[in-house]
Amino acid sequence: MPTSGSTVLVLTHWFDPTADMVIEQLNRRRVPVYRVDPGDLPSRLTVTGELGPEGFTAFLQLPERSLSLADVSCAWYRRPTAFHFPRGLTDGDRRWAAAEARAALGGLIQLVPNWLNHPAAIGRAEYKPIQLDAARRLGLNVPATMITNDPEHAAGFVTELGGSVMYKPLSAPLATSPGGDPVMLYTTPVTTAQASSAGVSLTMHLFQQRIPKDHELRVAYVDGTCYTARIDTGSRRAAEDWRADHEHVSYRVDDLPNDVTRMLGDLIQALGLRYAAVDMIVDPTGCHWLLEVNPNGQFGFIENATGLDIAAAIADALTIPA
Repeated sequence: MPTSGSTVLVLTHWFDPTADMVIEQLNRRRVPVYRVDPGDLPSRLTVTGELGPEGFTAFLQLPERSLSLADVSCAWYRRPTAFHFPRGLTDGDRRWAAAEARAALGGLIQLVPNWLNHPAAIGRAEYKPIQLDAARRLGLNVPATMITNDPEHAAGFVTELGGSVMYKPLSAPLATSPGGDPVMLYTTPVTTAQASSAGVSLTMHLFQQRIPKDHELRVAYVDGTCYTARIDTGSRRAAEDWRADHEHVSYRVDDLPNDVTRMLGDLIQALGLRYAAVDMIVDPTGCHWLLEVNPNGQFGFIENATGLDIAAAIADALTIPA
């Protein structure tokens, strides 16, 4: 599909303050923006694509505005929601409708040539084994890690590391309580007894060596530049996972050593990404350890706390496609 436009397509839900920060920057630059949540299909969003002699033409139609994908210069895959289908569909019909919508809309929008980040790259980079193995190969320090649903292996790993092991989710850290309420899953210490419990066998778990911590870093990488914030914690719970106790967390601008910056850049590019939020630990000796790469990680709270110009950098990346 040939494109010649200048519109930035933003794929996200309608309450996304982080996306709002970037859209504000784009508005200041007088860059046309089309914001849409694919989850609005079919209630508010209609999509049409037609294959002709010069390729597909495709249109997105919201009640207030339409967009030809030929007018899109770059797309930002931010945080779209799942499709919302009408009540009354059976579970089977709902699954089928979602699969059809995903295959069609996903195929059409991926004809856009420039992305931050491409959905396929995000999907691949979210796999912890892929990102951690790539980080190790490129020279970054990565904590000892075991992924298993075997309680015996899990308990052996905890014992081998002297009990200094953390459990962390492999996917989105959000579960559902028996009452249907959302529950955040934070990084937590795990004992040998917990690791050897039968519950471990029910699904896969990630166990990671607990690294002695002087402080943490949140690094927003945008097209070759690292925007680094130091995170200091003032409580035991925040030290385990700073997301669990924001009242005892402080942020300030920091820098990375040149070799770490270079290796992080190599890693993000190897994962096929232009943006990523990277979580790191700096131990008491000053050694930097990579914990994980978040290909769609949040950055708004870091910019608000430190003044780092991350939203402006992302706006630049969206208007000067790599």
